[in-house]
Amino acid sequence: MHQRAVRNLAKLDTTQARMTRIFDAAAGGKNNFQADKDMVRHFEQAAPVLTTAARAVLQFLARVVHHLAAVEGVDQFMIIGSGVPSGLPAGRRLHDIARQASPSPAVRVVYVENNPMVVTMAQATIEPFSDLVRVVDGDAREIDDMLGDRVVQTFLDWDSPIAVLLLSAQSLDDEEYAHYVIKRLRHTAPAGSFLALVHTTFDAVPPELLPAVRDVLAMTLPHLAIRTKEEVEGLLDGLDLVDPGLVWVPQWHPGTGDPGTGDPGTGDDLACADQPPTSGNYGAVAHIP
Repeated sequence: MHQRAVRNLAKLDTTQARMTRIFDAAAGGKNNFQADKDMVRHFEQAAPVLTTAARAVLQFLARVVHHLAAVEGVDQFMIIGSGVPSGLPAGRRLHDIARQASPSPAVRVVYVENNPMVVTMAQATIEPFSDLVRVVDGDAREIDDMLGDRVVQTFLDWDSPIAVLLLSAQSLDDEEYAHYVIKRLRHTAPAGSFLALVHTTFDAVPPELLPAVRDVLAMTLPHLAIRTKEEVEGLLDGLDLVDPGLVWVPQWHPGTGDPGTGDPGTGDDLACADQPPTSGNYGAVAHIP
């Protein structure tokens, strides 16, 4: 894993946009480059929903973490491919929400991220201030190496339930391998664990805008897998989904509020709540028996 981190850092190209940084830029975060901000503008010109979608995903993640910590009693989290979101207010990032919502004084959170800039920034700004958070270089596309990472193996207690949040499923463009990743996670996690999934879709993109959106995607992020609801359901086949199942992210436990935002919401947030498909993302949480 260390060799992979060094290799990725050496190949870091600040002129090329990356999906996690694009979402971070759209949500108002700081872990991104000018290329990512430019890409947000390109997507907004094709279909002006990316900023709304990014905020909706962050709010969903905050609600999921809060629910799993406060209601399900989970005190260990492995968050894969989040970009370690910096668009959340200070003190209200995902590890903060987990710690504040859980009755346990020792909530542990491991962020797994494959972008060297994000990893370096997070390690420098989070780890020195908490013994209960770790940021590791890893990639769901190298799931066996990721799960074998020394920090992942030793920092978390693999004899107790863990909440695994897979936020980069769209990076798994090979369908067979995508199913393998889900299988590895569900069989590696201890009994009583949870698996949360976020997945981007074009299901709600108006037909007249779809060609332009696909063209932008093909030119900028050609290996991104955009799945339909039926295809995402296929990835979750056999899992016991927590109510309300696989839904647009604003529809997942909306009555719990948005614990990660720290404010009553902007116009974009309210519009997304009124029109869930504008979030452009499905979300679900599954219980692992």
